[in-house]
Amino acid sequence: MEMMTSSWTDERMDDLKHQVDELGRRMEGGFTEQRQQFNRIHGELARTQEMIIGLHATITRLSLTLVVAAIGLVATQTGLILTQL
Repeated sequence: MEMMTSSWTDERMDDLKHQVDELGRRMEGGFTEQRQQFNRIHGELARTQEMIIGLHATITRLSLTLVVAAIGLVATQTGLILTQL
């Protein structure tokens, strides 16, 4: 049985090295682009979270105002009824 001999010359090895280097550069460029997209999305999510927190605070203040107004209305009406007795 004959053994296969390879003819990897220095020139072929250099070509392979350049191809691998180019692939590495292209991959790094792709990863850089993905990191930029993730950073952009992270920024958008952070702004959305801030808006939700602000909305929650506004709804809480409005709810408390309505509760205080309802208590005041009940107290006023109860006072009017008691003064009429």
